Amino acid sequence: MSSMEMEKKVGDFQEQGNNNAYDSYSVAELEYSENGIIDVNREHAGSSFFAYFNVVCVVAGTGTLGLPYALRMGGWIGLLILFLSWTMSMYTGIILIRCLYANGKQRLLSYKEIATACFGAIGGWITFFFSAWITLGAPILYMVLSGENLNTLCKGTAGEIGHVKWSIVASAIVAIPFILVKSMKEVAWMSALGALATAVVVIIVLVIACQDLQHLPPAVHRAVIWDKFPIALSTISFSFGGNAVYPHVEASMKKPKQWPRAVAGGLSTCAALYFLSAVPGYYVYGENVLSPVYSSISDGVPKIVAIVVMTIHVMTATPILVTSFALDVEEMLNVTVERFGKVKEFLIRATIRILIMVFVAVIGAVVPYFGDLMSLIGSFANCGLIFIFPVVFYLKLTGIRNKPIYELAWCFLVVLLGLVGLIFGTIDSIRILIEDFKQ
Repeated sequence: MSSMEMEKKVGDFQEQGNNNAYDSYSVAELEYSENGIIDVNREHAGSSFFAYFNVVCVVAGTGTLGLPYALRMGGWIGLLILFLSWTMSMYTGIILIRCLYANGKQRLLSYKEIATACFGAIGGWITFFFSAWITLGAPILYMVLSGENLNTLCKGTAGEIGHVKWSIVASAIVAIPFILVKSMKEVAWMSALGALATAVVVIIVLVIACQDLQHLPPAVHRAVIWDKFPIALSTISFSFGGNAVYPHVEASMKKPKQWPRAVAGGLSTCAALYFLSAVPGYYVYGENVLSPVYSSISDGVPKIVAIVVMTIHVMTATPILVTSFALDVEEMLNVTVERFGKVKEFLIRATIRILIMVFVAVIGAVVPYFGDLMSLIGSFANCGLIFIFPVVFYLKLTGIRNKPIYELAWCFLVVLLGLVGLIFGTIDSIRILIEDFKQ
């Protein structure tokens, strides 16, 4: 089959299988067109540098501080898994955005629309569920972590009001920029602050770990710990999970052709932070390393600063994630200025976003074992969104026969890593949940 026939087949498939896929486009979005493809309106879009910061802030997350513990569970071989996850996530981050333009006519708006174009409404809603679980579940955990950190910092003072009340306060603080901003471009300054915060914490951990190395006894290390390796594999392989927000991040770019550079640069920065945190953390503390790693360093001002800065990070990463979810909901409900006018559109959008933040705050405060439940469904969601879905959608939309054998082999390895992470991550999460309910 020639490439021209392949493209025609893809176009026919898109037209027949998803006639309603583009109903949510507004007039403004249809006004912008480049190279014959109807694109989103990028008139007020931001630079690739802002997209880079969005990627770093969302992906780096608290995983930066949990990887030394993952090496403790699996041994030094975890660094190989970390390298594979980094390279594979760069590949899937690039091909996922290619899927948005696969029909050659109109840019799709979201991860859900890509799935709908491939497998109909059922595929779209399954993908939306997984994506929503990440873009809402992670902020819930972030608010819980913020509440715990703020309560710890206020220990022994009148500010020690309990981590639940502090998590509600943190949710209220995060809600302000979330309600006021409209797109990913407008939260980019928070992304830059969050990325800087992550780097500061990594530097603090690196410096203090080097100081602790001088007076701590030699740590115990192992190359491979086979009985705990599956847990480490699932933890490490999901440390580059940002695919759920990538379509909206790319839509905020003035020059979308620079997306491969932005996502590769962002994920490479995350990989560097991961290695700078994981290697010295495991090397210095060995089998005694804790998660987050700053719990392992000596008490004092640096540890307090690390807690403060990490709290800043999770509170700046949260608006990016919930904004991605809100944009999906607003697109499905067709909440646009053209339809409602500026004032009414803002009021509807603000109401939706207030309800989202109320949901985040309430679930974090009242649902027992939410973190472990998040791990269970997160195993499914992350493995699908990061590794499996992008490859399957890409091959479905662009064809298989027109790919070189080495790319197909790479696609197979990517999906394999996702499946292995899914299986072991699910088994481990179920075991932990069972232990929770027994207690």
